[in-house]
Amino acid sequence: MLFRSTISGKAGSANEVSFKDAILDCLPPDGGLYIPSKVMDLRQFFLYMNEGITFSELVTTLAPALFDAGLNPVSSSRVAESAFDFEPEIKTLDENISILNLYNGPTGSFKDFGIAFFASVLEEIIRDKGHAMILSAVRGDDGLNLERAFHGRKGLISVMLYPSGPIHGLNPQSYVTNGGNIIPVQVKGNLDDCQALVNETINDRPFSKRHNITSANTINPLRLLPQAFYYLYAYIKIKKILAGDLFFSIPSGNFGNLISALYAWKAGLPVNGFIASMNANNSLGEFLMGGDFKPKPVIATNSPALDVGIPSNLSRLESFRNESPSVMRNMVFPASVGNDETFKAMEEAWKLYGELLDPHAAVALSAARNFLKAEKHRCSHVIVLATGHPAREAAIIRSATGQNVEIPEKLQLLKKDAAPVAIIDSCPDALKSAIASCV
Repeated sequence: MLFRSTISGKAGSANEVSFKDAILDCLPPDGGLYIPSKVMDLRQFFLYMNEGITFSELVTTLAPALFDAGLNPVSSSRVAESAFDFEPEIKTLDENISILNLYNGPTGSFKDFGIAFFASVLEEIIRDKGHAMILSAVRGDDGLNLERAFHGRKGLISVMLYPSGPIHGLNPQSYVTNGGNIIPVQVKGNLDDCQALVNETINDRPFSKRHNITSANTINPLRLLPQAFYYLYAYIKIKKILAGDLFFSIPSGNFGNLISALYAWKAGLPVNGFIASMNANNSLGEFLMGGDFKPKPVIATNSPALDVGIPSNLSRLESFRNESPSVMRNMVFPASVGNDETFKAMEEAWKLYGELLDPHAAVALSAARNFLKAEKHRCSHVIVLATGHPAREAAIIRSATGQNVEIPEKLQLLKKDAAPVAIIDSCPDALKSAIASCV
């Protein structure tokens, strides 16, 4: 598999880079983002899989074909076995709606799938041959995803930059200073400052190459591509009951899950479209309908992960729209859901189906129910992505449904604050000094 930049890259051009180079040197020099030059058609593999397949088996089979020479079958088997002792779960609510639960991983977030695969592939790539440093911007409890995925992996050091305020769930025994391979660093600033610092450090090519620095944020294409697997998995699990058109309703903030879904479609997923379910911020509503992107002030809502003004995957969506405008126009359906509708969807999910949904899944459910009201869609089936464990938003769910959410033991750590290894100003030299003091 070859990759090219969203800015200057063209399929078949000299600017294309290999699978390994796109992962390890994850930002193109022109300031764009890497996208696949071509996505392999996987229909000959997954259309014949039956509903008994496990997620790990699916990844083992499809990864070598998707990534072409990037992963061979033996490596793919090791990666899948190392990454996935968990898998998605699909529940059919009624003849028109199913829920795809993506929160069965170690930190109760859909991000566990992309990060676990990324960490396992990275360890495989440098297997017995070197080392890499993973520099990522995180907030709140996102650092727990990275710690769980990278802790103990040979040759890898994970540096996590988080803004002023607490970070939750990290185990100090995993820190480099205690013999582990995790370095949490607090930056005096906000998340945008942390992400800018990641980009600046990676673009300092001499320093970046010295430490083999890459990122586990979605600027790295390997964070997004494995998310395509769970769309294929959901189709395989549900295809026997499908009688009409199939759609996915996707909670959309930074739009990584939407671009992953479009890659799944390119790989042959038999789907009729995707509902881009946004909250009141509706950041890309006009853009997805063919207009220009116009940034707006961010509104605080009860679905906070979707409170995004400038989505980090905007340039990937722009590139996709430029190449396939008819697909974007006819297969992507933007929807905006307000706070009251989100609460109502959480309440109805409990009353009608006995399901506790976090507010982000509730946004997607509300958008799906509205979509199905249209006469032409009434016989369709919509798979709603539940991207976070209900326990992560227990207070909001209790307000909407009156139900107390049981917090699994694995998520208890999300309540505990963790101390950083260093607190730095938002400048590259300060970060370099913090890194040098630990490695």
